Amino acid sequence: MDLLKNIFKGDKVIWIIFLCLCLISIVEVFSAASTLTYKSGDHWGPITQHSVILMVGAVLVVLMHNIPYKWFQVFPVFLYPISLLLLAFVTIMGIVTGDRVNGAARWMTFMGVQFQPSELAKMAIIIAVSFILSKRQDDEGANPKAFKYIMIITGIALLLIAPENLSTAMLLFGVVFIMMFIGRVAAKKLLLLVGGIVLIGAIGVGTVVAIPAKTLHNTPGLHRLETWQNRIKGFFDKEEVPAARFDIDKDAQIAHARIAIATSNVVGKGPGNSIQRDFLSQAFSDFIFAIVIEEMGLIGGIFVVFLYLWLLIRAGRIAQKCDRTFPAFLVMGIALLLVSQAILNMMVAVGLFPVTGQPLPLISKGGTSTLINCAYIGMILSISRYTARLEEQKAHDARIQMQIEAGTAESQAQTAVEPTSEMLNNDSKFE
Repeated sequence: MDLLKNIFKGDKVIWIIFLCLCLISIVEVFSAASTLTYKSGDHWGPITQHSVILMVGAVLVVLMHNIPYKWFQVFPVFLYPISLLLLAFVTIMGIVTGDRVNGAARWMTFMGVQFQPSELAKMAIIIAVSFILSKRQDDEGANPKAFKYIMIITGIALLLIAPENLSTAMLLFGVVFIMMFIGRVAAKKLLLLVGGIVLIGAIGVGTVVAIPAKTLHNTPGLHRLETWQNRIKGFFDKEEVPAARFDIDKDAQIAHARIAIATSNVVGKGPGNSIQRDFLSQAFSDFIFAIVIEEMGLIGGIFVVFLYLWLLIRAGRIAQKCDRTFPAFLVMGIALLLVSQAILNMMVAVGLFPVTGQPLPLISKGGTSTLINCAYIGMILSISRYTARLEEQKAHDARIQMQIEAGTAESQAQTAVEPTSEMLNNDSKFE
């Protein structure tokens, strides 16, 4: 029992959410990876690989949540430049060699391991923004320089991410914007930023829709134009088509995802009984939420949504308990990133957002994304350990204060107060 307590330290609710998401992931990926099984001829191969990644991720959670939160401030120093170099390398190689997966140059292989540099960039930016906001706070809010620095580091990364992965760039920008709002960046600056983004977005969408995609298909940075154009038009041009004339091969992923949801019921068909998994090419990744609903029904879908919302609420409570700004901003930034990505994935699956390649955090089959998400959970748990220690110290101080007020054991109480005050202001003693 003591061994388990030593391993599973930190907020118990976060651990429960993490383990529930991992359990759902193992069950649903095993079911949804039928297309991979068919291609490889290995029934256990896909789920074995995914289970190994989850186990490595669990070890990463344990390692990360044993690191004092103050050391996370160092991560962007090496993660940010490395991620920028890798993003530039992947983009250039995509242009030079034309080597792309699903039409996009987002992945690179190192020693046989495939990963996405954008995942490293997301982590670096979230931590860096948290650090900048924490160091640039005054009585009136965030210092004007905070906005400038955040825009520079975020803008450079987004320019490298957007050509190959526009949805990730939009998602990351949205999270950074909310973090600036929470970090009390001047409302005027945020409103001007929103106005500029809306204007640029309107011009961009108009351009994408108006310009023939084939004319720019071979232009560096615009080879994804045709994909963006089809997705935007497919989302907004929704005509009523009679069932007899409906072409299921057109936008097959959308069609089969909706069939999966429409043919489920309150309790679903049961784990492993999905039918549409055999027709969805990304059933184990981008559209796994549709398979979750098909197999687990409305109850299962609501439960998954509840887990992510519970994660956000719990992160908010942990942030409220922090007596310093950096861990508070960091825990909220991580939770916002995970939950907003989950919401985007689920909106795509149910037809509320144009199709985009965002996996469902900690549930979809993945490599880099799964490990990075596990690292995020470890960071949240590390900060929760710090807040738990603060609460213990405050309770101890309250007891000492009561003894002092009662006039009993004054000398002993004074002796106990001094090391407690020292611990509250000394991060090096947080283990």
